[in-house]
Amino acid sequence: MDDDVREHRATEDAALRDQYRSADAQTFREREGVRRALAVLVGHERAMTDEMLLVERDRADTVLASRDEFLGMVAHDLRTLLSGISLNAAILVRNAKDDEVGTEVRRGGDRIQRFTERMDRLVSDLIDVVSIDAGKLLVVPRTEKPQRLVMEMAETFHAMAAGKGLLFSKEIAPDIPRARFDFDRALQVLANLVSNAIKFTPSGGRIVLRLEPAGDFVRFSVTDTGQGIEPDKVPLVFERFWQAAGPDGPGLGLGLYISKCLVDAQGGSIGVESTPGSGSTFSFTLPVAPYTSAAPPHPRQ
Repeated sequence: MDDDVREHRATEDAALRDQYRSADAQTFREREGVRRALAVLVGHERAMTDEMLLVERDRADTVLASRDEFLGMVAHDLRTLLSGISLNAAILVRNAKDDEVGTEVRRGGDRIQRFTERMDRLVSDLIDVVSIDAGKLLVVPRTEKPQRLVMEMAETFHAMAAGKGLLFSKEIAPDIPRARFDFDRALQVLANLVSNAIKFTPSGGRIVLRLEPAGDFVRFSVTDTGQGIEPDKVPLVFERFWQAAGPDGPGLGLGLYISKCLVDAQGGSIGVESTPGSGSTFSFTLPVAPYTSAAPPHPRQ
């Protein structure tokens, strides 16, 4: 009896194993079928996605090109209008009489000219940002004397600093080599650093503009005795749209970002050191020009 039971159970176990193997085989076939179907579907979806991405990219390129063209036309028209406003304000100031009314006219004309200058700078910044995004930032390096930048900055900003009660000075190290950079673009960077220093330094403070050799580079630096920057904010100052609250309120936060892009495009680097309450030093480097027989490597000022 026991042998019969064992034999019966063995037969049932064998039958169950056959059923399980058959079920597993069926499940495997079904899963393989699903896997193959998914592989085909994924390939189809990928092809469709690639096609859609190409279409969207072409569309985006067309939109960007139209935007750049439109922005260029708008910027040109805006500058024309701003030039007209500034010119008429200058005429009002020039023709104002030497009386109380004339004094108010001159004050109003001066304000209009300052506002138009700020608007023109804003238009220029926006155009530069668009050019940076499009990879079309125009920089044309040439062999130049770095001292020219410092001298022009001193002439441009000395009166502005004095008008705010600031001591503005320049320090040029001897034996400054010629450097290779875009003069107007480097001037734009240095002007941004100096104007920021004037903006954030209270009356009675000091600003020093320095030029010195730095190995294969020349270094420009602007040191002020202003409010300084908090340590956690220092890594952010060259980010797009980073804003510092100044006496006239925060700006758009584009100046330092554009400055960094301009310096990077010329093979240099830009940075800042700052102590809250004690001031800041913004500096940037530009590469020394390669030696040629036509231009000695270390011309003196």
